[in-house]
Amino acid sequence: MRVLGVDLGERRIGLAVSDPLGLIASPLEVLSIEPDEDAAALIAERARELEAECIVVGMPITLRGEIGPAAERMQAVVEALREAAEVPVETWDERLTSAVAARSMAEAGYTERDRRGHLDKVAAALILQNWLDRQRADGGGAGE
Repeated sequence: MRVLGVDLGERRIGLAVSDPLGLIASPLEVLSIEPDEDAAALIAERARELEAECIVVGMPITLRGEIGPAAERMQAVVEALREAAEVPVETWDERLTSAVAARSMAEAGYTERDRRGHLDKVAAALILQNWLDRQRADGGGAGE
């Protein structure tokens, strides 16, 4: 089952996609969005193009496990995405994924300038991979 992972930001949306078996997440692309653009419609259209069977959106939960102001803003986009998408939309705790992505890219030799263009899609891949791993740990693959 192909799954689309989303790192939702106010100006950029990082996207990642799983392999057809739903085992491995790979960074896909970063979409730049303007304040007046419909982020939910852009994500739903990309999911259709990729024939994704599920969309997983990272939610910025605070380190204390609470829904903070950033998560509240993103929740409106998630609700709009649930209306626009033809597939299930799930949320996943994205705590520290951007920090882990930045550190991993730095260790791989990416300069700070190079990281800017790729960080969001790498964070989306981390969000998606964590979700896929949990699906398997809970007794099934992403499609079960």
